[in-house]
Amino acid sequence: MPRSESSSVQQARQMLADRLRELAKDAGLEGKGLAALCGWHPSKVSRIATGKTRPSEDDIRIWCTACGAEDQVPDLVASLRDVEGIWRTWRRLERAGLRRSQTERLPLYERTRRFRSYGSWAFPGLLQTYRYTEDVLRMIQKQRVALDDVADAVAARMERQRVMHEGRRTFAFLIEESVLRNSLSSPEAHDEQLAHVVTVIGLANVSIGVIPARRRRTQLPVENFWIYDSTQVNVELVSGYLTLTQPSEVEAYADTFSRMAEMAVYGAEAKELINRVRQAIL
Repeated sequence: MPRSESSSVQQARQMLADRLRELAKDAGLEGKGLAALCGWHPSKVSRIATGKTRPSEDDIRIWCTACGAEDQVPDLVASLRDVEGIWRTWRRLERAGLRRSQTERLPLYERTRRFRSYGSWAFPGLLQTYRYTEDVLRMIQKQRVALDDVADAVAARMERQRVMHEGRRTFAFLIEESVLRNSLSSPEAHDEQLAHVVTVIGLANVSIGVIPARRRRTQLPVENFWIYDSTQVNVELVSGYLTLTQPSEVEAYADTFSRMAEMAVYGAEAKELINRVRQAIL
């Protein structure tokens, strides 16, 4: 396999090779026996099993059929598709500025019908006001991006918010109470942001849950993540941006979201909590 600048990609490739090798072992197949069932030269089996050659989707289907593990095909094919796109460092994602990282996600937003988002430190982008977005992206730009295209990036994020009012889409947002209090913007912009969230709570296609800081937890806080329909998860980490499409991994994040949703308050309770924070910061 050609080398990638990301060690995470290399690890993902090796994990795929390891999983294929384990299927063969579980089926009691060695290299020559597996090659005969697949109709391949033994060297091809060896190269795939050691991660030297990336298998095609057809290769994975043939391998799984030979091992009697057809049920593993969807996860393994998803792993193959993820190999190049699974991990992108912020440096790589934002090397052309912040605007590009905003606009390139628009097609994903346009084809998604069910959004689920969890925020542990900031309001999700679809809920952000102009001034709050500007302050947050300015902070990010100063920390890690040489090119100053914050104004264009803010405009792109605001444009992306139109999906909340188009088509038959539903949105479920979960935020930690600490998000309400984090001073990422000026007091005036922060209050404006809180007031905006209160108004959005009233939208028929939107659910906003706030997880109270003093509530007994059944799930620890985790990194910010988005679930798009039931097909993709994006996770924001300190060093980069993770994309997951394997059904089992998407399901794991969906389960985590469900557990967190049970701890949150909604509607009038959420509004009351937000308004108490507004009174405290003014």
